[in-house]
Amino acid sequence: MKKAVSFALGAVLAVSMLAGCSGNQKGGTVNTDGSTSMADVMGALTEAFKAKDPDITVNYSGTGSGSGISGVLDGTCDIGLSSRELTQEETEKGAVAHVVALDGVAVVVNPQNAVADLTTEQIADIFTGKIANWSELGGADAPIAVYGREDGSGTRSAFEEIVGVENACAYTNEYGFTGDVIGNVASNENAIGYASLSAVDSSVAAVKVNGVAPSEATVKDGSYTIQRPFVMVTKKDVTLSAAAQAFLDFAVSEEAAEYIAAAGAVYPN
Repeated sequence: MKKAVSFALGAVLAVSMLAGCSGNQKGGTVNTDGSTSMADVMGALTEAFKAKDPDITVNYSGTGSGSGISGVLDGTCDIGLSSRELTQEETEKGAVAHVVALDGVAVVVNPQNAVADLTTEQIADIFTGKIANWSELGGADAPIAVYGREDGSGTRSAFEEIVGVENACAYTNEYGFTGDVIGNVASNENAIGYASLSAVDSSVAAVKVNGVAPSEATVKDGSYTIQRPFVMVTKKDVTLSAAAQAFLDFAVSEEAAEYIAAAGAVYPN
């Protein structure tokens, strides 16, 4: 669930600086662009990397996974950010994936909702409109409001692919940001949506899926099945600047594991 990121990072960074971490003196600026779901992970990684390499500035722009992948292929950013696996078309164009973390996609409802456990099939039926009232699932006699992300979102792509509802969802509303999905589910007792596990807070309730609650542990051991990778994307045969390569090397290293965990995601190795 959502972590107290600032406190955890403060403690970790204090230890790093006391240990005498020094910059590599490469200097420069790294422009990253893409997944909004990776905001917390990027915040943790860039803050930690700044303590190691203060002469390198890492910029993050959250415009969505599709935009980030296009940006790195077009050369408008150094590193793209995707919260889904790359498509065959993207890899054929030269996109290369570097998995930095794993993230559960939590299915969230309003805390007042009595429904706390759903099967993957039931979730699919809800999002495609086959199940339209909570009473069909043991809940209140009320119509289900189905909320999700906009087309092009990595969270939406991952969720729909894993659940098997690609291009078949009957959304009541679509939103541009993860926070908007959470906020609107929190304000509607009859709503359901999905969001990055790292973004879920106490304003919503994450349901169990096939009897398994989403958590860092169940994502890592694979028992929570609605999960996706957080990916940094580069372009094949394009040499990164020394600064961008240094940041990428840090992000995929074991050294980054504690910062990724502090941001509520799971180190993949």
